[in-house]
Amino acid sequence: MAKVYSFFADGFEEVEALTPVDLLRRTGNDVVTVSIMGRKQIHGSHGILVEADTCFEDLGFEDGDLFILPGGGEGTQNLAKYAPLTELLKKVYGEGKRVAAICAAPSIFGTLGFVNGKKATVYPGMEGTLTGADALDQPVVTDGKVTTGRGAGAAFDFSLELVKLMNGEQAAKKLKEQTVFQHHSVV
Repeated sequence: MAKVYSFFADGFEEVEALTPVDLLRRTGNDVVTVSIMGRKQIHGSHGILVEADTCFEDLGFEDGDLFILPGGGEGTQNLAKYAPLTELLKKVYGEGKRVAAICAAPSIFGTLGFVNGKKATVYPGMEGTLTGADALDQPVVTDGKVTTGRGAGAAFDFSLELVKLMNGEQAAKKLKEQTVFQHHSVV
């Protein structure tokens, strides 16, 4: 299974951060939550305190297959200004490894040039941050090794897309069937 790193910073959007971790772990991937704050406890944008598995400075990341950035306005700003992370992203993207970001975080890919000439999506109103991209009004977009998601409402679809990319179409379909409530009208 895949080795996945998901990067957390104070102000992260909880649903966007934890949904991919949950669904990717359910399908057997080794997902490591990484704090860039110099401490394991990270404050979410809605007051939820989460403890990351480890801190950025304690890892090498050579074994990573997928690198995920959750959104949240403040969280995205913190991720964007953390130079060790942006340097790592440039390195792994240059090596052809898969990167993913949701909500405001695809703006980081715009700054780094990852979406130039590609299709991508971002939180509504932030399309101008996707430098050189064909910005689409879709929940999730994958173009090459870059996957982008629109926002918290797209977190499940974004996460299923990552499962599909890392584990195959059948694994994503099975997971969706196991986790989606089948509604039957009572009226």
